[in-house]
Amino acid sequence: MGGTFDPIHQGHLACAEQAREAFGLAGVVFVPTGRPAFKRDRAVTDGAVRLEMCRAAVAGNPAFAVSPLEVDRPGITYAVDTLRALRHHYPANVELFFIAGADAILSIARWRESAEVARLARFAAATRPGFEVTESFKEELASRGAFRVDYFEVTALAISSSYLRERAARGLSLRYLTPDPVREIIEARGLYRLEAPTTAAAVGGGKEAPWTP
Repeated sequence: MGGTFDPIHQGHLACAEQAREAFGLAGVVFVPTGRPAFKRDRAVTDGAVRLEMCRAAVAGNPAFAVSPLEVDRPGITYAVDTLRALRHHYPANVELFFIAGADAILSIARWRESAEVARLARFAAATRPGFEVTESFKEELASRGAFRVDYFEVTALAISSSYLRERAARGLSLRYLTPDPVREIIEARGLYRLEAPTTAAAVGGGKEAPWTP
C-alpha cells in the first residue's frame, strides 16, 4: 500500500486491514513515497518523518510493516520501480496486490509504464459505499492495459491527510483521526503548523517485519 502518508491516518489503516481480510493477504507493507512525481508542486514532509509516523501507526499489528524502499531511493518516485524491486525481493509464488482506491485506478492506469505495473501486481480496489463500477470505467481501464482488479468495499471514513494538516495548522485536535502515537509525533515536532520543520535528525519507533524489504 503506497501513499504519501502525510500524515498516515485511521482511514489508511482501516483500508489496509479490510483489504487484508477481503483477500486473505499474508500482510500489508506500507510504502511511503519518497519524492512523489505527482506532488512536485508542493512541499511534502521529510521522508524520515513520514516513515517514523507510519512505523508508529502500525506498531502492534503483526500483519503490518513499513518499507523505506521509496524514501531511500534517490530521485523521483515511480510505482513501477517499486513493484519491480518488490517482485525481485519476494519468491515467485508470492502474488503482489496493489491496494488503492477504486476511483484512483484510472489515474494509476496513466502512470509511467502502466502496462508493466499491471503485469507486476493485481489491484485490490477499495470502493466506498454506493460507488458503482460502470461499464465505461471498465472499458477505459481495459484500453490502458491488462489490469487485474478485484473490488472490495471499505468502511466509509471521511478522513484525508489534507484535512488533518488543515486541522493541525489551526491548532485543532487530531485525536481519534490518527493513532495516538502519530498524533504525539505531530504535536511534539510541531508538524503542519506554518513554521513546521520538514526534516528529522533520526527515525525512531516501530520495527520492521522480517519479510519487509
